[in-house]
Amino acid sequence: MTTTHPDETDKGLRSGSVGLLATVALGLSSTAPAYSITVTLGYVALVVGDLAPAALLLGFVPILLTAFAFRELNREMPDCGTTFVWNTRAFGPRTGWFAGGWVPQIATLIAMAALAQVSSGYLLGLLGLEGAEDPLVVAAVAVPIVAGLTLVARRGLRVAAGLQYVLLGLQLLALIGFGAAALARPGVSSPSPSWLDPLAIDGFDSFAQAVLLCLFIYWGWDALITTNEETRDSDRVPGQAAVISTVVLLGTYLFTAFAVVSFAGTGTTGFGLGNPDNATDVLASLAPPVLGDAFAKVMELAVCVSAASALLTCLVSSPRGSLSMASHGALPAAFARVHPRYRTPSFGTVFYGGATAAVLLALSLLSDAFLGDAILCVGLLIACYYGTTALACVWYFRKRLRTSPRALLLRGVLPLAGGLLMLGAFVRSAYDMVDPAYGTTSFHGVGGVFLLGAGSLAAGALAVLTARAAYPAFFRDGRATVASRLVTTDD
Repeated sequence: MTTTHPDETDKGLRSGSVGLLATVALGLSSTAPAYSITVTLGYVALVVGDLAPAALLLGFVPILLTAFAFRELNREMPDCGTTFVWNTRAFGPRTGWFAGGWVPQIATLIAMAALAQVSSGYLLGLLGLEGAEDPLVVAAVAVPIVAGLTLVARRGLRVAAGLQYVLLGLQLLALIGFGAAALARPGVSSPSPSWLDPLAIDGFDSFAQAVLLCLFIYWGWDALITTNEETRDSDRVPGQAAVISTVVLLGTYLFTAFAVVSFAGTGTTGFGLGNPDNATDVLASLAPPVLGDAFAKVMELAVCVSAASALLTCLVSSPRGSLSMASHGALPAAFARVHPRYRTPSFGTVFYGGATAAVLLALSLLSDAFLGDAILCVGLLIACYYGTTALACVWYFRKRLRTSPRALLLRGVLPLAGGLLMLGAFVRSAYDMVDPAYGTTSFHGVGGVFLLGAGSLAAGALAVLTARAAYPAFFRDGRATVASRLVTTDD
C-alpha cells in the first residue's frame, strides 16, 4: 500500500467536519423518506395489493448489496468523486466519466428539479395560497427555495448537517406518529406476517414492476459518501453510514407500509390503496382520517420538508462529485474552486443551484407532464450507475478475492449479485418504458419516459466524445491520474 503526500490529495475541503451520526443523517435526508413513501407506496399497492411490504423488502435487497460494494470501494479509495473515481480505477476513464460521472449527475439534476417543485407545491398548499396547481407559479416559488438552500450548502457541511438534523427529525417523527396513530384506530386490521411473503406475489410482471418502483424510494443514500473527505475516519465512517442509513430506511418504510395497509386496506374505493385517486399521495389522502385535519397539516409539512431536505443534500453532494472530476482533470478547473473561508466547492454549488432552477423552469414551460416523465426516467439511470459501480467493485478486487472468506463475500459475491440485479432492473425498466402508456407522453408510439432516459444516456455518450477532445490527458492516463491523487491506493 502506498500513501501519497497531503498536498497531492488535498482538494481544499475541511476534513473532520462531521462524524457518523451526521453522515447517516445526510444519507437518510437525501432519500427524502416522507416524500418517497407517499408518492410510491400507492403505486406499489396497486400492483401487489397488501403485499406492498414484501415488495419493499425485495426492493431493498439489490440496494443493500450495492451498499456493500460502495462501502468496500470507499475503504480502498476515499474520494469525494466516489462512483467517478471507482469506475475509472476499475474500468478506465471512459466508463468512469460516463457511468460514474455523467449518469449520476444527470439523474440527480432531474431529481433536484422535481424536489424543488414538490417542496414549492406543498408550501403553497400549506399556506393556503393560490397557484399550487399552476406549474409556472410553483416554479416561481421554487426558485427562491433553491437559492436559499444553495446558500446553506455553500456555507459548509456543518451548517447543512445541523439543519438536516431538524428536517430529518421532523420527517421521521411524522412518519412514526402517523403509523402509530393508524394502527391505534378502532377497527384496524392486524398486520399479517403474510404481507412479507414475496412468493405470494402473482406473476413475474407484478413482481418486477413492484420491485422497480421500490428502488426509487431507497435511492440517494450514496450522496453521503461524497462527503468522505470531510468525514472523520474517511475510509470507515462513510461506508458504515451507507449501510446504517439503508437499514434505517427499510425499517421506517416497512413500519409505514404495515400501518397504511392495516388502516386503509387494498379496496378500490374510499381510502383503499386500490383506489387510483390515492396513489399519487398516499399520506395526504390518509392523514385527515388518521390524524384529523389539524395534524394532517403536519404530514403535509413533513413532505414539504422532506423534499427540501433531499434537495439540500443534493446541493452538497453533486458539487463535490464535480470537484473531484475537475481535480482529476476531467472537467473545467472552475469546478475545483473551493471557497477560502467555508471550504466548500463554491463555483460548483452555485452552478448546480442555477442548473436546478433552469431545468425546472424549462420543463415547467414545456409541460408539467413532461417534468413528471423526466422524474420517471430517473429509475433507468439509477439502475445503470448502481449496477456498473457494483460490478466495478468485483473487477477492481478480483485479484484479492481469494485472500479471505470476507473478501470473497463482501467484495465479490454480494456486489456481483447486486450488480446483476441492478442491470437486470435496467433492462426490465427499459422494456417497460418503451410502452407509450408508461408515463404521460409518447412520440411515434414510443414512451416519452424511455425517450428521456435513453436520450440522457445518448447525450452522455456524446458528452464523453466532447470531453475526450477537451481533456485528452485524462482520457489517456485517467487510471494513473486518479490513483496518484487518492489518499491511499493499493495496486
